[in-house]
Amino acid sequence: MARVVMKFGGTSVADLDRIRNAAKRVKREVEAGNEVAVVVSAMAGVTNQLVNYVQDAGSLYDLREYDTVVSSGEQVTSGLLSIVLQDMGINARSWLGWQSPIVTNAAHGSARIERIEVDDIIRRFGEGQVAVFAGFQGVGPDGRISTLGRGGSDTSAVAIAAALKADRCDIYTDVDGIYTTDPRIVAKARKMEKITYEEMLELASQGAKVLQTRSVEMAMKHGVRVQVLSSFEDKPGTLVVDEEEIVEQAIVSGIAYNRDEAKITLRSVRDTPGVAASIFGPLTDNAINVDMIVQNISADKKTTDMTFTVAKAELDRAIKVLEDSSNGLKYDSLDSDPAVAKISVIGVGMRSHAGVAQKMFSALAEKGINIEVISTSEIKISVLVAEEYTELALRSLHTAYGLDSED
Repeated sequence: MARVVMKFGGTSVADLDRIRNAAKRVKREVEAGNEVAVVVSAMAGVTNQLVNYVQDAGSLYDLREYDTVVSSGEQVTSGLLSIVLQDMGINARSWLGWQSPIVTNAAHGSARIERIEVDDIIRRFGEGQVAVFAGFQGVGPDGRISTLGRGGSDTSAVAIAAALKADRCDIYTDVDGIYTTDPRIVAKARKMEKITYEEMLELASQGAKVLQTRSVEMAMKHGVRVQVLSSFEDKPGTLVVDEEEIVEQAIVSGIAYNRDEAKITLRSVRDTPGVAASIFGPLTDNAINVDMIVQNISADKKTTDMTFTVAKAELDRAIKVLEDSSNGLKYDSLDSDPAVAKISVIGVGMRSHAGVAQKMFSALAEKGINIEVISTSEIKISVLVAEEYTELALRSLHTAYGLDSED
């Protein structure tokens, strides 16, 4: 007997037929003798519609009421799945965030889970009951419904798996696993059998949409074995596991891209102590996240050009914050460019192999792709290029690192 958490995303429960398909998968696990907890998202498109309702209702809305509205989609799905399971003869009941409970902090709209009380769930496992959780939601210290941020059902699933000490957490999606890059762009992308937590965390944070970043962080922290697999095909997925479980590490495991970044360059900034703080302090105060940063010192060492990236949606606000800054920031001009893309090469094998960056730079140069910004970490190299070269860059790098499938 195993204890399994199964999470179904919005496309997997988009209508009653798909909910019935999900229920068949749950029934299969139950009939195998496993203890099963299920986490569901709202039906596809429902959360977006609920968010639109809130935004149309009032521009300065109360986040507590926002959570009350947008969490209702998961409530509907959990109830429907429980009804379908019961109709199949499976003992099942739904659980909302406040019922188990899933206790979060007070940050409504993007709350973080503090603890999950599962004693009653485990007792009911002994009675053969399936627990169907409404994902994405919990209860704050004020007793109000809270939500975990977009994509939060992944985090719900991993957190519940950790609390239940589950043998694995299966994430059912509209893809059949994690690929070396986006297969919609690179036809020769390969599905990976296993990937490390660290690599998956980098892929998620650099633009891959398969798993929410916070869910991967939680899985790594608690050692939860996560499997990403298809809701619509019966085939093995991809396991996200500890590095020790992977016998032979590839130098590069995957390539991610992100078109949601914009570049800002401040020209001829006066190079004095504290200049970086005077630039990035106001941005931080306005909750604008800065990603890649490059500083170039002029020949006279009196001025510097400062280039950095922000989310494309935050570009106009970031420019206004910099232009309105009253803390002595002096520069000659501000240039911005929203037509950029970040390409990231990721792999734990980089720790022990030289020449990974050079191969990236050479492959891009051969295709005439100019690199605008570079940043690195222990297992990642990211470059900023003109957005029009995104697909060409992905394909050329995928081939250069030997990631193309042999099919």
